Amino acid sequence: MSFIVGDYVTRNSYNNDVVFKITSINGELAFLKGIQVRLWADALLTDLQKYQFDEREADDTFFDDLDVRSEYFYLPGKILHIDADEDYLNRCLKFYKKRHLKAIGKKLSEEEMPSKVRVLLERYRPDIVIITGHDAYYSKKGSIKDTNNYRNTKYFIEAVREARKFEKSHDKLAIIAGACQSNYEELIKAGANFASSPKRINIHALDPAIIASILATSEHNKTVDVLAVLSKTKYGSDGMGGLVCNGMMYVGFPR
Repeated sequence: MSFIVGDYVTRNSYNNDVVFKITSINGELAFLKGIQVRLWADALLTDLQKYQFDEREADDTFFDDLDVRSEYFYLPGKILHIDADEDYLNRCLKFYKKRHLKAIGKKLSEEEMPSKVRVLLERYRPDIVIITGHDAYYSKKGSIKDTNNYRNTKYFIEAVREARKFEKSHDKLAIIAGACQSNYEELIKAGANFASSPKRINIHALDPAIIASILATSEHNKTVDVLAVLSKTKYGSDGMGGLVCNGMMYVGFPR
């Protein structure tokens, strides 16, 4: 079977569990990017199987539409989404737009995030900031607790700390941080409201955006049900975890 860049494929050795797009081919090795999960991988061409992918499969069908309200007027929280992956960033921005949420998207590499997050927070003054991209836990290197055993967790942690220097209150600035297999515990300790990944699994491309959208449309000074929030993500509390916190939306009357 022949393959070209742009083909949608799955890997036989992983029971064809994840759909990828081929980003490049070097000899008999294909480099892959997950369609629905924030995952980079490579595989031998002989391990691949073509997949008939319908773009509609990438929609957030597992996420319920937000409540339709009419008697009052609503001022949802503003979202700043910082992402190392432009494709996933654009997909999340479409997700926000569909829900009529104010969101600013900025593409930065993971390495750039710690030095630039403060400037972006000062410029845009968001209620919610997402710090995400790509990550991986290298189990062969050693302890799950050692941040050096992760691809990009240390940059996410540093960026979260810088964001918390800007705003110490978890209720005034909600931080959602991490990517696939990130060190969840250390991100929470650094100051994140929500983070990935408690079970060190891959997360869906939209998981951070789903949590941000719920916070943005939950009433200010009312506690958000953390279990209900996590249940809206693709893999629940295995993929994302977080703190009990308040919503970011102000409600007024009359409309």
